[in-house]
Amino acid sequence: MLLTNADLDHVLGLFSLREGEALQVYATGAVQSTVESCLGLANVLNTFCGATWSEPPLEYHPLGFAQPPAGRAVAGAGLLFRAIALDGKPPPFVRSTSPIGVQSVAYQFRDPRTGRQLLVAPDVAALNPELERALAESDAVLFDGTFWSPEELARVKSGASTADQMGHVTIRDCSLDLLRKSRARHRIYLHINNTNPILASQSVERSAVEAAGIVVGYDGLEFEL
Repeated sequence: MLLTNADLDHVLGLFSLREGEALQVYATGAVQSTVESCLGLANVLNTFCGATWSEPPLEYHPLGFAQPPAGRAVAGAGLLFRAIALDGKPPPFVRSTSPIGVQSVAYQFRDPRTGRQLLVAPDVAALNPELERALAESDAVLFDGTFWSPEELARVKSGASTADQMGHVTIRDCSLDLLRKSRARHRIYLHINNTNPILASQSVERSAVEAAGIVVGYDGLEFEL
């Protein structure tokens, strides 16, 4: 399991997996601290299936190993992965002192047989050089499509936070142009909020996304990297 942050919609699924096999979870120290202290996740998992927690690597190494296996070259392993540190805040339910460290990451995967790469970045509060490099070199990109515009949530919920306050760049003001220029063969929006007009198939916003060659993610979507 690869956690990008400690938001509820990213971690609650782990509670549902408690009665299965032991879990290996990759999460930054700050994220692990948050879900342990605020949600009791580690206690729940250890009562049932058990879980091993590991800091995600910042350089490629084999998926499924907390550390690169001894005597085995990374290039000869199976699927490789690495984390990309992003700006981010603790979730709203963290009321006490916030854990120190990286609160949000993206993940990049590489198939060493083909050299092709996939970037998964569902929570992007701001661009940084490492993320931009990953965008430039990836063959497929799954990117934060939470909001079309900064104030859209406030239009349906009085006093709601802006996209920026919730830790998301918007499609209109950032990622539409960014992904339009990307060389990736597959460019897909995910993590789409139900206020986002790109979900409406006949909307102007949906047409703008599709005209840029970007797919609005949907359940069951498959593609070949």
